[in-house]
Order: sequence, then C-alpha cells, then structure tokens
Amino acid sequence: MNTRSIAYFLLLIACVLAGCVSYHAPEAHREAQPKIYPDYAGVTFPVNIAPPNFVIRDTAEAYQTEIGYAENVTILIRSKNPTVHIPEKKWKSLLKEAQGKEIFFRIGLLKEEKWIRYADIINTVSEHPIDPFLVYRLLYPGYELWNEMGIYQRDLTSYKETPLLENRDFGKQCVNCHSFTLNSPATMMLHIRGKQGGTLIRRNGQTEKVNLKPEGYKNGATYPVWHPQGRYIAFSMNEIQQFFHASGKKPIEVSDLDADLVLYDTQTRRMFTDSLVYTRDYMETFPAWSPDGTTLYFCRAAAYAQGMPLDSIRYDLYRIRFDEKEERLYDLECVYQASAFGRSVSFPRVSPDGRYLMFTQFDYGNFSIWHPESDLYLMDLQSGAIRVLDEVNSNDVDSYHTWASSGDWFVFSSKRMDGLWARPYLAAFDRRTGRAGKPFLLPQRDPEFYDTFTYTYNVPELIKAPVEKNKDFLEAIGQAALRTTR
Repeated sequence: MNTRSIAYFLLLIACVLAGCVSYHAPEAHREAQPKIYPDYAGVTFPVNIAPPNFVIRDTAEAYQTEIGYAENVTILIRSKNPTVHIPEKKWKSLLKEAQGKEIFFRIGLLKEEKWIRYADIINTVSEHPIDPFLVYRLLYPGYELWNEMGIYQRDLTSYKETPLLENRDFGKQCVNCHSFTLNSPATMMLHIRGKQGGTLIRRNGQTEKVNLKPEGYKNGATYPVWHPQGRYIAFSMNEIQQFFHASGKKPIEVSDLDADLVLYDTQTRRMFTDSLVYTRDYMETFPAWSPDGTTLYFCRAAAYAQGMPLDSIRYDLYRIRFDEKEERLYDLECVYQASAFGRSVSFPRVSPDGRYLMFTQFDYGNFSIWHPESDLYLMDLQSGAIRVLDEVNSNDVDSYHTWASSGDWFVFSSKRMDGLWARPYLAAFDRRTGRAGKPFLLPQRDPEFYDTFTYTYNVPELIKAPVEKNKDFLEAIGQAALRTTR
C-alpha cells in the first residue's frame, strides 16, 4: 500500500467511526476559494466560540466540506444542501486540538458528475478565549416600535439565547443602557423608562430601583459607565431629541439638546458633579473610565442653541481626573479635537490594560448609529497616535463597541449587511501591535438567520459569566424607586 492509499484508508476509517458519509476524492481542482456566507474566511476564532455554520454560495449537485488542521481532517460533512452545519462536539474538539494553529475549510462541489475541490479557506484558532456571554438589546431599527424590545444574553460557546428582561412583561415600557463593572454580571445596571421608571442597580447580590434625577437637576441619568471598583457610576444627563430628515440617506437623527456629567455613589445614593463638566456652555456625554479609575474620558461639544443646524454639532474627546478619596473631579484636558477636522466622536472605550482607546468618528452629532460614514478609530494612549481601524471598518455604520475582559477581543455593531439592521461582529485584537483581526459575524445555528431577523442588536456588551436571578429585575421594577440626593 502506498502512502496516498494509506492516508485515504485512515480517513475512511475515521469517517466511519465518526458516523459520517463516505469521502469523495477530488477529480479536479480550482485555484479560487468558494464563496461562503457568512464570510468566515481569513478570520481568527476564539478557542471557545460556537460553530460558525455557513452556506456555500454556489450551485452544485452535492457538497462536501472537510474541516481540520495541518493534514488532519477531523470533520467531514457531505450533503445535497449547500448549508453546512458543523457538529458542535467535533468543533469543540477541533478548537482544543488546533489552539494557536491554522484550520482549513476544504470544500468540494459535485458538478456534472465530477467532484471539484476548491482552494482551502484558511482560518486561525486563537490561544485566547473570549468572554463567553454577550448581552444586547433587541428592538426594531427605527425605534418607532419601541414597545417591543428586550435585553438578552447569548452564550457564545453555543447558540443559546435567554432573555434578561422583556418589556412585554412590564407594560411595554422602555428598557435600555445595560452596563457592567469590568465585564462582570455581579455588578450591573439598566434603565426602565415609563410609568414604573427608574434605574435597576444590582450590587452585592441585591437589586434595587433608584430615581437618578434628584431635585435640582434638569435631566435624568442617561448613558452610564461603572467605575472599576464598582462603587461609582458616571452618567451623562441628556435631553435627547429625535429628528427626521426630509430627504437623503439619513432618515433619522438623534441629537442632544443638553448634556452634562454626574457621578453616582451607590453606597450613599448621592449624586455629585463639578462645574468643569456641568455647565451651560458645553454638552458632555458618553463617559468612559480608565481601568485604574483615575481618569474619566468623555465627549464634549459646544452647547446647543435654538435653531442651530444639527450638522454643526461636533464632539471632541476629553478627559478629566478623578480623586476617589475626595470625590473630586479636576484637571480637564482635550485629548483629541475632532471638530478641527470637521468630524465628531462618540463611544470612547479604554482597553483593559489602559494602553488603547477605541472610539467612533463621523461627520457630525453624537449618535453614530445613524451615520453610514461612522468608523472605528484607535488611539494609542502612550503616544497619542490615532489611526482608523481599516482592518475592521466597512462602507456602512460601524459603531458601538466593547472590549473583552482580557483585551484580546472586542465586539462592535455594524450595518454592513444591509444598511438598516445593526449586527454584532467579533474581532481579535493584538495588544502588542494594536492591530485587529478580520471581524466575523456572530455565529448562529442557522447561517441564514440574519436574512429574516427583523430586530437590530443594540449595545453589545461582553461579560465573563451569565446574568442570573433574572426574576429580581421584574420584582424591582414593581417597587417604588429609592430617592437619591445631591
């Protein structure tokens, strides 16, 4: 028996033991890679991701897909259907074996009674796992049907999605702005807006509803970020208005009419601020802490005046120091003046190691999800250098983003598929070089899931463990909101 025959025999035996169908050797080869959907070609997968099922975008009489690493074929799938469902147990075994290595998707098509093998699709399995849960809000993309929404968590190691809170269970009120401390579900919050309005704060195993609009403040708390120590929450207090364009590609615009920054002490239920970030002359929004909790980053623009064109509002990136012992904000500094270049920034998020700051940049305003030109940018906080993340951006909206707890991954929302619905994309990140890998769409059991799913993914947040005791949220909603002071 020659070497080729032995290899084929071993493959056949393996296939039989695995319970799969017979292998078909290729009779012809193509240099081009086959087109698959979603685009899982040339990406880096976490070692704990669910199988990236896909559809082969080519017509054939039958399809054969081999998946493996090096010279090892560990998964063989053959069907007359172009949809490739990767067995979960075999996929997990492959990820474990191929950790830190390249894997291949080897696709063969039966055309005119001849098996044709296409060039291998090469991907990489990272040595780094991703935080295993993703939390997001699902709602219709135009926000007109806000009475149908919920906050959900998805197990990234499988396809299991569970609701944390659905507004059909509490009078179809609005629920939004879920936020976590250091990617941990143990310390989190979310807003309820409506007749039972308030902010649900979970801390030390307890969930309470508080009123985050004390006397003396014009607006209630809006966009949150937890201090790394889990005691304070920085909020912007926004007066938000939705506008509708008469024409053009941007039908909806969301803009601040007023916005300031405050801090909330969850232990004393006290809110406090400083005139540096609470002033009539400027609007401040989208706060973000440094990992050590000593610096608060945020976006700032000149105050809105009645009749001001919306496309004249532009936000710059600022930071201010925080003394936790004295509960004092000081030393205000502009980090990046985007307005000098005719641009605007939003959603600053600092990497867990404190080295990088990722933000979105677009033409004007502060709500990038409605701006097709919105792209992700990266600032090196050591050198101050800023670059556009060309390796992840698209020709449509690339917006809200969060880091994994390790800093080796991030998730962001993008409308690149159709320009309407925001979908979650995951990307590897090299902390040494500051380079990101090719992003990939969150895998689903049905690879054509997104073609018919009519909800948009809002505020994707990676967490290290699942949120539990979900009934506590509903119980807290039914309670009177606790008062806060200033």
